[in-house]
Amino acid sequence: MSEQARRRPHKPYRRPQKDPVRMLAFEALRAVDERDAYANLVLPPLLRKAREKGDFDGRDAALATELVYGTLRRQGTYDAIIAACIDRPLREVDPPVLDVLALGAHQLLGTRIPTHAAVSASVELARVVLGDGRAKFVNAVLRKISQQDLDAWVEQVAPPYDQDAEDHLAIVHSHPRWVVSALWDALGGGRAGIESLLEADNERPEVTLVARPGRITPEELAATAETEPGRWSPYALRMAEGGEPGAIEAVKEGRAGVQDEGSQLVAIALADAPLEGSDTRWLDGCAGPGGKAALLAALASERGAALLASEKQPHRARLVERALAGNPGPYQVIAADGTRPPWRPGSFDRVLMDVPCSGLGALRRRPEARWRRRPEDLDGFAPLQRALLTEALSAVRVGGVVGYATCSPHLAETRVVVDDVLKKVGGAELIDARPLLPGVPELGDGPDVQLWPHLHGTDAMYLALLRRTA
Repeated sequence: MSEQARRRPHKPYRRPQKDPVRMLAFEALRAVDERDAYANLVLPPLLRKAREKGDFDGRDAALATELVYGTLRRQGTYDAIIAACIDRPLREVDPPVLDVLALGAHQLLGTRIPTHAAVSASVELARVVLGDGRAKFVNAVLRKISQQDLDAWVEQVAPPYDQDAEDHLAIVHSHPRWVVSALWDALGGGRAGIESLLEADNERPEVTLVARPGRITPEELAATAETEPGRWSPYALRMAEGGEPGAIEAVKEGRAGVQDEGSQLVAIALADAPLEGSDTRWLDGCAGPGGKAALLAALASERGAALLASEKQPHRARLVERALAGNPGPYQVIAADGTRPPWRPGSFDRVLMDVPCSGLGALRRRPEARWRRRPEDLDGFAPLQRALLTEALSAVRVGGVVGYATCSPHLAETRVVVDDVLKKVGGAELIDARPLLPGVPELGDGPDVQLWPHLHGTDAMYLALLRRTA
Protein backbone atom coordinates (compact mmCIF):
# COMPACT_ATOMS: atom_id res chain seq x y z
CA MET A 1 0.00 0.00 0.00
CA SER A 2 1.38 3.42 -0.94
CA GLU A 3 2.15 6.07 1.63
CA GLN A 4 -0.57 8.25 0.08
CA ALA A 5 -3.15 5.50 0.44
CA ARG A 6 -2.17 4.91 4.07
CA ARG A 7 -2.65 8.59 4.83
CA ARG A 8 -6.07 8.85 3.11
CA PRO A 9 -8.74 9.04 5.83
CA HIS A 10 -11.41 6.34 5.82
CA LYS A 11 -14.91 7.59 5.06
CA PRO A 12 -16.87 6.94 8.26
CA TYR A 13 -19.83 4.58 8.00
CA ARG A 14 -23.13 6.42 8.19
CA ARG A 15 -26.12 4.52 9.51
CA PRO A 16 -29.03 4.82 7.02
CA GLN A 17 -31.78 7.11 8.19
CA LYS A 18 -35.33 5.76 8.33
CA ASP A 19 -37.92 7.96 6.63
CA PRO A 20 -41.25 6.94 8.21
CA VAL A 21 -43.33 8.05 5.21
CA ARG A 22 -41.38 6.06 2.64
CA MET A 23 -40.92 3.12 4.98
CA LEU A 24 -44.68 2.91 5.40
CA ALA A 25 -45.26 3.19 1.64
CA PHE A 26 -42.73 0.40 1.03
CA GLU A 27 -44.36 -1.78 3.69
CA ALA A 28 -47.76 -1.33 2.06
CA LEU A 29 -46.41 -2.22 -1.40
CA ARG A 30 -44.73 -5.33 -0.05
CA ALA A 31 -48.02 -6.44 1.56
CA VAL A 32 -49.81 -5.96 -1.76
CA ASP A 33 -47.14 -7.98 -3.57
CA GLU A 34 -46.40 -10.72 -1.05
CA ARG A 35 -49.82 -11.35 0.47
CA ASP A 36 -52.12 -10.35 -2.41
CA ALA A 37 -53.48 -7.72 -0.04
CA TYR A 38 -55.46 -4.71 -1.22
CA ALA A 39 -53.99 -1.29 -0.55
CA ASN A 40 -57.32 0.11 0.63
CA LEU A 41 -57.33 -2.52 3.39
CA VAL A 42 -53.61 -2.45 4.23
CA LEU A 43 -52.99 1.28 4.28
CA PRO A 44 -55.53 2.58 6.86
CA PRO A 45 -54.24 0.49 9.80
CA LEU A 46 -50.63 1.36 8.91
CA LEU A 47 -51.51 5.06 8.88
CA ARG A 48 -53.44 4.75 12.13
CA LYS A 49 -50.50 3.03 13.83
CA ALA A 50 -48.07 5.69 12.56
CA ARG A 51 -50.30 8.46 13.92
CA GLU A 52 -50.59 6.74 17.30
CA LYS A 53 -46.80 6.50 17.50
CA GLY A 54 -46.50 10.20 16.72
CA ASP A 55 -44.55 9.59 13.50
CA PHE A 56 -47.15 11.14 11.18
CA ASP A 57 -49.15 14.29 10.74
CA GLY A 58 -51.84 14.91 8.12
CA ARG A 59 -49.35 15.92 5.41
CA ASP A 60 -47.27 12.79 6.00
CA ALA A 61 -50.37 10.60 5.70
CA ALA A 62 -51.36 12.34 2.46
CA LEU A 63 -47.87 11.82 0.98
CA ALA A 64 -47.75 8.16 2.00
CA THR A 65 -51.18 7.60 0.46
CA GLU A 66 -50.14 9.29 -2.78
CA LEU A 67 -46.93 7.26 -2.96
CA VAL A 68 -48.75 3.95 -2.52
CA TYR A 69 -51.70 4.56 -4.81
CA GLY A 70 -49.73 6.53 -7.39
CA THR A 71 -47.12 3.80 -7.64
CA LEU A 72 -49.76 1.06 -8.01
CA ARG A 73 -51.78 2.98 -10.60
CA ARG A 74 -48.72 3.73 -12.73
CA GLN A 75 -46.97 0.42 -12.20
CA GLY A 76 -47.19 -0.66 -15.84
CA THR A 77 -45.73 2.61 -17.11
CA TYR A 78 -42.97 2.64 -14.49
CA ASP A 79 -42.09 -1.00 -15.18
CA ALA A 80 -41.59 -0.18 -18.86
CA ILE A 81 -39.37 2.79 -17.96
CA ILE A 82 -37.35 0.83 -15.39
CA ALA A 83 -36.88 -1.97 -17.93
CA ALA A 84 -35.37 0.55 -20.35
CA CYS A 85 -32.82 1.59 -17.70
CA ILE A 86 -31.43 -1.82 -16.68
CA ASP A 87 -29.40 -4.47 -18.46
CA ARG A 88 -31.43 -7.51 -17.44
CA PRO A 89 -35.05 -8.67 -17.81
CA LEU A 90 -37.38 -7.07 -15.30
CA ARG A 91 -38.41 -10.49 -13.97
CA GLU A 92 -34.84 -11.04 -12.76
CA VAL A 93 -34.97 -8.04 -10.42
CA ASP A 94 -36.00 -8.93 -6.88
CA PRO A 95 -39.54 -7.69 -6.10
CA PRO A 96 -38.45 -5.56 -3.08
CA VAL A 97 -35.91 -3.80 -5.32
CA LEU A 98 -38.62 -3.20 -7.93
CA ASP A 99 -40.87 -1.70 -5.25
CA VAL A 100 -38.18 0.77 -4.21
CA LEU A 101 -37.48 1.63 -7.86
CA ALA A 102 -41.18 2.13 -8.61
CA LEU A 103 -41.59 4.35 -5.54
CA GLY A 104 -38.61 6.38 -6.71
CA ALA A 105 -39.91 6.55 -10.28
CA HIS A 106 -43.27 7.84 -9.05
CA GLN A 107 -41.60 10.54 -6.99
CA LEU A 108 -39.51 11.58 -10.01
CA LEU A 109 -42.18 11.38 -12.69
CA GLY A 110 -45.54 11.62 -10.93
CA THR A 111 -45.07 14.16 -8.12
CA ARG A 112 -43.60 17.62 -7.56
CA ILE A 113 -40.88 16.30 -5.26
CA PRO A 114 -37.54 17.84 -6.42
CA THR A 115 -35.31 15.45 -8.34
CA HIS A 116 -32.44 15.43 -5.84
CA ALA A 117 -34.84 14.79 -2.95
CA ALA A 118 -36.64 11.99 -4.79
CA VAL A 119 -33.38 10.21 -5.63
CA SER A 120 -31.70 10.69 -2.25
CA ALA A 121 -34.81 9.63 -0.29
CA SER A 122 -35.23 6.51 -2.44
CA VAL A 123 -31.57 5.55 -2.11
CA GLU A 124 -31.76 6.05 1.64
CA LEU A 125 -34.83 3.80 1.74
CA ALA A 126 -32.91 1.21 -0.29
CA ARG A 127 -30.03 1.32 2.22
CA VAL A 128 -32.47 0.64 5.07
CA VAL A 129 -34.51 -2.15 3.47
CA LEU A 130 -32.13 -3.63 0.88
CA GLY A 131 -28.58 -2.89 2.03
CA ASP A 132 -25.77 -0.74 0.62
CA GLY A 133 -24.99 -2.98 -2.37
CA ARG A 134 -28.45 -2.90 -3.90
CA ALA A 135 -28.85 0.76 -2.91
CA LYS A 136 -26.10 1.55 -5.42
CA PHE A 137 -28.09 -0.20 -8.13
CA VAL A 138 -31.20 1.81 -7.14
CA ASN A 139 -29.16 5.02 -7.27
CA ALA A 140 -27.85 4.26 -10.77
CA VAL A 141 -31.28 3.39 -12.18
CA LEU A 142 -33.06 6.39 -10.66
CA ARG A 143 -30.41 8.77 -11.94
CA LYS A 144 -31.08 7.45 -15.45
CA ILE A 145 -34.83 7.88 -14.95
CA SER A 146 -34.33 11.45 -13.69
CA GLN A 147 -32.79 12.51 -17.01
CA GLN A 148 -36.22 12.74 -18.71
CA ASP A 149 -39.75 13.69 -17.71
CA LEU A 150 -42.72 11.31 -17.95
CA ASP A 151 -43.84 12.44 -21.41
CA ALA A 152 -40.39 11.90 -22.87
CA TRP A 153 -40.09 8.48 -21.31
CA VAL A 154 -43.52 7.39 -22.52
CA GLU A 155 -42.68 8.50 -26.05
CA GLN A 156 -39.54 6.36 -25.83
CA VAL A 157 -40.99 3.16 -24.33
CA ALA A 158 -44.53 3.01 -25.82
CA PRO A 159 -45.06 1.94 -29.44
CA PRO A 160 -46.76 4.53 -31.67
CA TYR A 161 -50.55 4.41 -31.55
CA ASP A 162 -50.89 3.77 -35.28
CA GLN A 163 -48.58 0.75 -35.06
CA ASP A 164 -50.10 -0.96 -32.01
CA ALA A 165 -52.99 0.96 -30.48
CA GLU A 166 -53.68 -1.41 -27.58
CA ASP A 167 -50.04 -1.72 -26.50
CA HIS A 168 -49.62 2.06 -26.79
CA LEU A 169 -52.63 2.66 -24.55
CA ALA A 170 -51.54 -0.08 -22.14
CA ILE A 171 -48.16 1.58 -21.49
CA VAL A 172 -49.32 5.20 -21.64
CA HIS A 173 -52.24 4.61 -19.26
CA SER A 174 -50.77 1.75 -17.21
CA HIS A 175 -53.32 -1.02 -17.80
CA PRO A 176 -52.66 -4.60 -18.93
CA ARG A 177 -53.22 -4.95 -22.64
CA TRP A 178 -56.08 -7.46 -22.20
CA VAL A 179 -57.90 -5.02 -19.90
CA VAL A 180 -57.53 -2.23 -22.48
CA SER A 181 -59.01 -4.54 -25.10
CA ALA A 182 -61.93 -5.61 -22.89
CA LEU A 183 -62.81 -2.06 -21.85
CA TRP A 184 -62.61 -0.87 -25.44
CA ASP A 185 -65.02 -3.60 -26.53
CA ALA A 186 -67.45 -2.67 -23.76
CA LEU A 187 -67.31 1.02 -24.68
CA GLY A 188 -67.99 0.30 -28.33
CA GLY A 189 -65.18 2.05 -30.17
CA GLY A 190 -63.46 5.39 -30.53
CA ARG A 191 -60.07 6.51 -29.26
CA ALA A 192 -61.34 9.45 -27.22
CA GLY A 193 -63.65 7.31 -25.11
CA ILE A 194 -61.13 4.64 -24.19
CA GLU A 195 -58.45 7.22 -23.38
CA SER A 196 -60.87 9.13 -21.15
CA LEU A 197 -61.84 5.93 -19.35
CA LEU A 198 -58.24 4.81 -18.80
CA GLU A 199 -57.32 8.27 -17.54
CA ALA A 200 -60.28 8.19 -15.14
CA ASP A 201 -59.09 4.82 -13.80
CA ASN A 202 -55.84 6.53 -12.78
CA GLU A 203 -57.48 9.39 -10.91
CA ARG A 204 -58.08 9.38 -7.19
CA PRO A 205 -61.81 8.66 -6.63
CA GLU A 206 -63.95 10.89 -4.49
CA VAL A 207 -65.20 9.59 -1.17
CA THR A 208 -68.99 9.38 -1.41
CA LEU A 209 -71.29 9.03 1.57
CA VAL A 210 -74.82 7.65 1.66
CA ALA A 211 -77.45 9.03 4.05
CA ARG A 212 -79.53 5.98 4.88
CA PRO A 213 -83.26 6.78 4.61
CA GLY A 214 -85.21 6.76 7.84
CA ARG A 215 -82.00 7.17 9.84
CA ILE A 216 -80.53 10.48 8.68
CA THR A 217 -81.32 12.95 5.90
CA PRO A 218 -78.71 14.22 3.45
CA GLU A 219 -79.19 17.69 4.92
CA GLU A 220 -78.53 16.44 8.45
CA LEU A 221 -75.47 14.55 7.27
CA ALA A 222 -74.17 17.58 5.37
CA ALA A 223 -74.36 19.63 8.57
CA THR A 224 -71.81 17.30 10.20
CA ALA A 225 -69.18 17.16 7.44
CA GLU A 226 -67.70 19.26 4.65
CA THR A 227 -69.51 17.84 1.64
CA GLU A 228 -71.22 18.58 -1.66
CA PRO A 229 -74.43 16.96 -2.90
CA GLY A 230 -74.04 13.82 -4.99
CA ARG A 231 -74.45 14.01 -8.74
CA TRP A 232 -77.18 11.44 -9.22
CA SER A 233 -78.33 9.70 -6.04
CA PRO A 234 -80.67 11.68 -3.77
CA TYR A 235 -78.94 10.08 -0.78
CA ALA A 236 -75.34 10.82 -1.84
CA LEU A 237 -72.88 13.39 -0.52
CA ARG A 238 -69.36 13.87 -1.86
CA MET A 239 -66.71 14.55 0.75
CA ALA A 240 -64.08 17.25 0.43
CA GLU A 241 -60.62 15.93 -0.46
CA GLY A 242 -58.78 14.72 2.59
CA GLY A 243 -61.96 14.26 4.62
CA GLU A 244 -62.09 11.39 7.10
CA PRO A 245 -65.40 9.52 6.81
CA GLY A 246 -64.55 7.37 9.80
CA ALA A 247 -64.50 10.47 12.00
CA ILE A 248 -68.14 11.35 11.22
CA GLU A 249 -70.47 10.38 14.05
CA ALA A 250 -73.28 9.29 11.72
CA VAL A 251 -70.90 6.93 9.91
CA LYS A 252 -69.67 5.49 13.21
CA GLU A 253 -73.28 4.87 14.22
CA GLY A 254 -74.27 3.29 10.88
CA ARG A 255 -76.86 5.95 10.04
CA ALA A 256 -74.63 6.85 7.07
CA GLY A 257 -71.97 4.93 5.20
CA VAL A 258 -69.30 5.15 2.55
CA GLN A 259 -70.80 3.97 -0.74
CA ASP A 260 -69.99 4.78 -4.36
CA GLU A 261 -72.80 6.57 -6.13
CA GLY A 262 -73.02 3.86 -8.78
CA SER A 263 -73.66 1.29 -6.06
CA GLN A 264 -76.38 3.52 -4.61
CA LEU A 265 -78.05 3.86 -8.02
CA VAL A 266 -78.23 0.09 -8.46
CA ALA A 267 -80.09 -0.33 -5.16
CA ILE A 268 -82.39 2.64 -5.84
CA ALA A 269 -83.27 1.44 -9.35
CA LEU A 270 -84.25 -2.01 -8.09
CA ALA A 271 -86.32 -0.48 -5.29
CA ASP A 272 -88.11 1.87 -7.72
CA ALA A 273 -88.79 -0.66 -10.48
CA PRO A 274 -92.56 -0.81 -11.21
CA LEU A 275 -94.31 -3.73 -9.59
CA GLU A 276 -97.87 -4.99 -9.44
CA GLY A 277 -99.21 -6.81 -6.42
CA SER A 278 -97.43 -7.48 -3.15
CA ASP A 279 -94.20 -5.68 -2.33
CA THR A 280 -93.25 -6.86 1.12
CA ARG A 281 -90.39 -9.34 0.70
CA TRP A 282 -87.01 -8.26 -0.67
CA LEU A 283 -83.82 -10.32 -1.08
CA ASP A 284 -80.17 -9.30 -1.43
CA GLY A 285 -78.67 -12.61 -2.55
CA CYS A 286 -74.96 -11.62 -2.49
CA ALA A 287 -75.09 -9.08 0.29
CA GLY A 288 -71.47 -8.81 1.47
CA PRO A 289 -69.97 -6.52 2.59
CA GLY A 290 -73.32 -4.79 3.10
CA GLY A 291 -73.41 -1.37 1.44
CA LYS A 292 -76.26 -2.09 -0.98
CA ALA A 293 -78.03 -4.22 1.62
CA ALA A 294 -78.03 -1.34 4.11
CA LEU A 295 -79.54 1.04 1.57
CA LEU A 296 -82.08 -1.56 0.39
CA ALA A 297 -83.08 -2.33 3.97
CA ALA A 298 -83.60 1.36 4.65
CA LEU A 299 -85.71 1.79 1.50
CA ALA A 300 -87.66 -1.37 2.28
CA SER A 301 -88.46 -0.18 5.80
CA GLU A 302 -90.00 3.03 4.41
CA ARG A 303 -92.43 0.89 2.37
CA GLY A 304 -93.32 -1.67 4.99
CA ALA A 305 -91.15 -4.34 3.37
CA ALA A 306 -88.58 -6.63 4.98
CA LEU A 307 -85.15 -7.48 3.57
CA LEU A 308 -83.44 -10.85 3.73
CA ALA A 309 -79.70 -10.34 3.24
CA SER A 310 -77.86 -13.54 2.31
CA GLU A 311 -74.09 -13.92 2.05
CA LYS A 312 -72.20 -17.15 1.50
CA GLN A 313 -69.06 -16.33 3.51
CA PRO A 314 -69.74 -16.17 7.28
CA HIS A 315 -67.16 -13.41 7.89
CA ARG A 316 -68.76 -11.28 5.18
CA ALA A 317 -72.21 -12.05 6.59
CA ARG A 318 -70.96 -10.51 9.85
CA LEU A 319 -70.01 -7.37 7.94
CA VAL A 320 -73.55 -7.26 6.55
CA GLU A 321 -74.97 -7.57 10.06
CA ARG A 322 -72.82 -4.65 11.15
CA ALA A 323 -73.96 -2.54 8.18
CA LEU A 324 -77.65 -3.24 8.86
CA ALA A 325 -77.53 -2.87 12.64
CA GLY A 326 -80.07 -0.29 13.74
CA ASN A 327 -82.13 -0.36 10.55
CA PRO A 328 -85.61 0.94 11.50
CA GLY A 329 -87.53 -1.81 9.72
CA PRO A 330 -87.46 -5.62 9.84
CA TYR A 331 -84.54 -7.47 8.26
CA GLN A 332 -82.66 -10.74 8.59
CA VAL A 333 -79.06 -11.67 7.73
CA ILE A 334 -78.13 -15.28 6.96
CA ALA A 335 -75.02 -17.10 5.72
CA ALA A 336 -76.21 -19.09 2.70
CA ASP A 337 -75.07 -20.08 -0.79
CA GLY A 338 -77.15 -18.26 -3.40
CA THR A 339 -76.68 -21.12 -5.87
CA ARG A 340 -78.24 -23.60 -3.37
CA PRO A 341 -80.59 -21.35 -1.44
CA PRO A 342 -82.63 -22.27 1.63
CA TRP A 343 -85.66 -20.23 0.52
CA ARG A 344 -88.50 -21.56 -1.58
CA PRO A 345 -88.99 -20.55 -5.23
CA GLY A 346 -91.17 -17.52 -5.76
CA SER A 347 -90.63 -16.22 -2.22
CA PHE A 348 -89.67 -12.63 -3.02
CA ASP A 349 -91.04 -9.55 -4.76
CA ARG A 350 -87.67 -7.94 -5.45
CA VAL A 351 -84.26 -9.61 -5.66
CA LEU A 352 -80.82 -8.06 -6.03
CA MET A 353 -77.99 -10.30 -7.20
CA ASP A 354 -74.74 -8.32 -7.22
CA VAL A 355 -72.55 -11.19 -8.33
CA PRO A 356 -68.84 -11.85 -7.69
CA CYS A 357 -66.84 -10.57 -10.66
CA SER A 358 -63.43 -9.43 -11.88
CA GLY A 359 -63.83 -5.99 -10.29
CA LEU A 360 -62.64 -4.22 -13.44
CA GLY A 361 -65.17 -1.48 -12.74
CA ALA A 362 -63.42 -0.39 -9.54
CA LEU A 363 -59.84 0.01 -10.73
CA ARG A 364 -59.78 3.56 -9.37
CA ARG A 365 -60.24 2.18 -5.87
CA ARG A 366 -58.25 -1.02 -6.24
CA PRO A 367 -55.53 -0.21 -8.76
CA GLU A 368 -53.57 -3.36 -7.94
CA ALA A 369 -56.49 -5.50 -9.19
CA ARG A 370 -55.58 -4.69 -12.79
CA TRP A 371 -52.22 -6.45 -12.36
CA ARG A 372 -53.64 -9.32 -10.32
CA ARG A 373 -56.45 -10.36 -12.65
CA ARG A 374 -55.93 -12.59 -15.69
CA PRO A 375 -58.25 -13.17 -18.68
CA GLU A 376 -58.78 -16.76 -17.59
CA ASP A 377 -60.27 -15.50 -14.28
CA LEU A 378 -63.45 -14.69 -16.18
CA ASP A 379 -63.87 -18.37 -17.03
CA GLY A 380 -63.99 -19.07 -13.30
CA PHE A 381 -66.61 -16.41 -12.61
CA ALA A 382 -68.87 -17.30 -15.56
CA PRO A 383 -70.60 -20.45 -14.20
CA LEU A 384 -71.16 -18.80 -10.80
CA GLN A 385 -72.66 -15.65 -12.31
CA ARG A 386 -75.07 -17.66 -14.45
CA ALA A 387 -76.04 -19.91 -11.55
CA LEU A 388 -76.72 -16.94 -9.25
CA LEU A 389 -78.87 -15.14 -11.81
CA THR A 390 -80.77 -18.37 -12.55
CA GLU A 391 -81.52 -18.85 -8.85
CA ALA A 392 -82.50 -15.19 -8.50
CA LEU A 393 -85.13 -15.64 -11.21
CA SER A 394 -86.36 -18.74 -9.39
CA ALA A 395 -86.50 -16.86 -6.07
CA VAL A 396 -88.73 -14.05 -7.35
CA ARG A 397 -92.49 -14.46 -7.79
CA VAL A 398 -94.20 -14.05 -11.16
CA GLY A 399 -94.43 -10.31 -11.73
CA GLY A 400 -91.48 -9.64 -9.42
CA VAL A 401 -88.22 -7.97 -10.42
CA VAL A 402 -84.59 -9.14 -10.33
CA GLY A 403 -81.62 -6.80 -10.49
CA TYR A 404 -78.45 -8.38 -11.88
CA ALA A 405 -75.43 -6.22 -11.05
CA THR A 406 -71.66 -6.41 -11.42
CA CYS A 407 -68.83 -4.02 -10.68
CA SER A 408 -67.38 -4.84 -14.08
CA PRO A 409 -68.07 -3.56 -17.59
CA HIS A 410 -66.60 -6.68 -19.23
CA LEU A 411 -69.17 -7.97 -21.70
CA ALA A 412 -68.52 -11.57 -20.62
CA GLU A 413 -69.73 -10.64 -17.13
CA THR A 414 -72.63 -8.41 -18.14
CA ARG A 415 -74.77 -8.73 -21.26
CA VAL A 416 -73.46 -12.15 -22.24
CA VAL A 417 -74.48 -13.60 -18.85
CA VAL A 418 -77.95 -12.02 -18.98
CA ASP A 419 -78.59 -13.12 -22.57
CA ASP A 420 -77.45 -16.68 -21.86
CA VAL A 421 -79.66 -17.04 -18.78
CA LEU A 422 -82.71 -15.55 -20.50
CA LYS A 423 -82.33 -18.04 -23.35
CA LYS A 424 -81.88 -20.98 -21.01
CA VAL A 425 -84.43 -20.20 -18.30
CA GLY A 426 -87.30 -18.55 -20.15
CA GLY A 427 -90.25 -16.97 -18.36
CA ALA A 428 -88.46 -13.65 -17.87
CA GLU A 429 -87.98 -10.41 -19.79
CA LEU A 430 -85.67 -7.43 -19.62
CA ILE A 431 -87.22 -4.16 -18.53
CA ASP A 432 -85.74 -0.75 -19.28
CA ALA A 433 -83.58 0.35 -16.37
CA ARG A 434 -82.78 3.80 -17.78
CA PRO A 435 -85.92 5.64 -16.55
CA LEU A 436 -85.09 4.43 -13.04
CA LEU A 437 -81.89 6.49 -13.06
CA PRO A 438 -83.47 9.92 -13.65
CA GLY A 439 -81.11 12.69 -14.65
CA VAL A 440 -78.20 10.36 -15.35
CA PRO A 441 -76.94 11.06 -18.90
CA GLU A 442 -75.37 8.82 -21.55
CA LEU A 443 -76.95 5.53 -20.49
CA GLY A 444 -76.82 4.06 -23.96
CA ASP A 445 -79.48 2.19 -25.90
CA GLY A 446 -80.76 0.14 -22.96
CA PRO A 447 -82.58 -1.71 -21.67
CA ASP A 448 -79.64 -2.44 -19.37
CA VAL A 449 -77.37 0.25 -17.93
CA GLN A 450 -73.60 0.58 -17.83
CA LEU A 451 -72.13 3.36 -15.68
CA TRP A 452 -68.61 4.69 -16.30
CA PRO A 453 -66.00 6.58 -14.26
CA HIS A 454 -65.25 9.05 -17.07
CA LEU A 455 -68.91 9.74 -17.90
CA HIS A 456 -70.65 9.52 -14.54
CA GLY A 457 -67.91 9.81 -11.91
CA THR A 458 -68.93 6.41 -10.50
CA ASP A 459 -67.45 2.95 -10.51
CA ALA A 460 -68.27 1.08 -13.74
CA MET A 461 -71.38 -0.61 -12.34
CA TYR A 462 -73.61 -2.66 -14.62
CA LEU A 463 -77.33 -3.24 -14.02
CA ALA A 464 -79.92 -5.32 -15.84
CA LEU A 465 -83.49 -5.47 -14.53
CA LEU A 466 -85.55 -8.58 -15.34
CA ARG A 467 -89.22 -9.25 -14.66
CA ARG A 468 -90.43 -12.80 -14.05
CA THR A 469 -93.28 -13.46 -16.49
CA ALA A 470 -94.06 -17.13 -15.89
